[in-house]
Amino acid sequence: MLIAPSILSCDFGRLNEEIISICEAGCDLIHIDVMDGHFVPNITIGPVVVDSILKIASKPLDIHLMVENNDFCIDLFSKYNPRFISFHIESENHPHRIIQKLRKLNIKPSIVLNPHSTINSIKHIIKDIDMVLLMSVNPGFGGQEFIDEVLEKIKELKEYINIYNPSCLIQVDGGVSNNNISKLKNAGVDIVVAGSYIYKSNDYKKAINSLKV
Repeated sequence: MLIAPSILSCDFGRLNEEIISICEAGCDLIHIDVMDGHFVPNITIGPVVVDSILKIASKPLDIHLMVENNDFCIDLFSKYNPRFISFHIESENHPHRIIQKLRKLNIKPSIVLNPHSTINSIKHIIKDIDMVLLMSVNPGFGGQEFIDEVLEKIKELKEYINIYNPSCLIQVDGGVSNNNISKLKNAGVDIVVAGSYIYKSNDYKKAINSLKV
């Protein structure tokens, strides 16, 4: 299991120290939640913050756009060369255009599904993407409880991916902890995003290792 700590839950007063700590603790990616206050009821991280993160991060960036204007935000954040940029199918009328744009920028395209959205809504583009991010909480705020129904959704997605794009990864974000990590692994998840579970622990390395099942 690959681990992508979400900096949404970190102490922004100690941002440099927090980024260094999770990298040294063995994370695989640094998950950055970009929210615009329109698609979700919160405003979070802009380019100025990512500038600071990039100067000290020793692990690749994993950028999750929770915005209404994906094209504009890709122009803002693509210069940081993240490994993935994930955008919500619910906010995009032209997903193929966004996917093609990310490919030209050498960024791996990823589609996000909210808890209520169905796998059917992305079946037509599964073959064109490198990752699907399934939200296991409603997006906008950290510290929420995992929605158990998402486990069946993961299994359904895994079956479809195995047929049409076996190299496509599955990432899950929301309420991840050592209490559900084995179920997520068994359902077919490749990467988990964990915020509160890691940043509210007393030992980042121990918390990250507990998720590496």
